[in-house]
Amino acid sequence: MIRIVLFTVFAASTSVAACTTAPDVQVSKLMVTPTYTLSTPIQRLVADPAAKAVLDRELPGLTTHERYDQFKGMSLLALKPFSGGLINDERLSAVDVGLKALVAP
Repeated sequence: MIRIVLFTVFAASTSVAACTTAPDVQVSKLMVTPTYTLSTPIQRLVADPAAKAVLDRELPGLTTHERYDQFKGMSLLALKPFSGGLINDERLSAVDVGLKALVAP
């Protein structure tokens, strides 16, 4: 009787472990590759070297701007009206494509 109970407990714990392994792998994979959008705060983009490279390529001078500290908490979409036309739809589209490419398999 004790053998049956122990076997049942072992089998149940093994199946629970097997069930949780696959989702954990998927969750950790998502955590490793963040998804960025044009609504992501600029400082969060700059914190990721790959996303910063996209910004530096498509919007040169943004991350080195003298007033960077004043707008780093804003998103590119929020900053656009204050950019005097330097951040336009074409540039935003190029940034968006670059950011989406970061999470492509």
